[in-house]
Amino acid sequence: MRGFFVSSLLAAALVGAAATPAAAADPCTGFKWDVAKEHALFTGSPAPLSAGKDSASAPTIAVDRLYQLQLTPQNQVSFSVSPGKKMLTDGAYAGIAAFKVDAPGAYRVSVDVPFWIDVVADGKLVATKDFQGLHGCDAPHKIVEYELAAAQPLLLQVSGSTAPTVRLTVTRSPHPQP
Repeated sequence: MRGFFVSSLLAAALVGAAATPAAAADPCTGFKWDVAKEHALFTGSPAPLSAGKDSASAPTIAVDRLYQLQLTPQNQVSFSVSPGKKMLTDGAYAGIAAFKVDAPGAYRVSVDVPFWIDVVADGKLVATKDFQGLHGCDAPHKIVEYELAAAQPLLLQVSGSTAPTVRLTVTRSPHPQP
């Protein structure tokens, strides 16, 4: 019986050790939130769209859909409100998109590359509720959460990107974050 117990422990340890490298190899498993919805969206095909250079040319995006936005050199973008983070424009890309949410609550903006994300409502920056990012993960790389009001015109401003395109999605947070 003791031999069986030791063999069982050894087998369990080997199975656990074999599973650990696979989990450790996926750089997108380290988020502290449940990001299964965002991760699933990032595995799909994005809808191509050109980001606006100002609020008047901003395309409308929908919640729960993945987009690939073609950005513009940042020095050619007229932001509705100055970005919340001052950054150099040399070689940076930026863009603007418009959206609305159907119900009030916490929403996440997820992107595949590192850059600054702002949401604008009523001519003011919406305060971030929380954010996360993982080095080596691009499905998504960064998630910023905001508390948003329903049926209100919102602008999504992205800035400071070294990449000329960005994959992004807006999703409702599955649970209130602490």
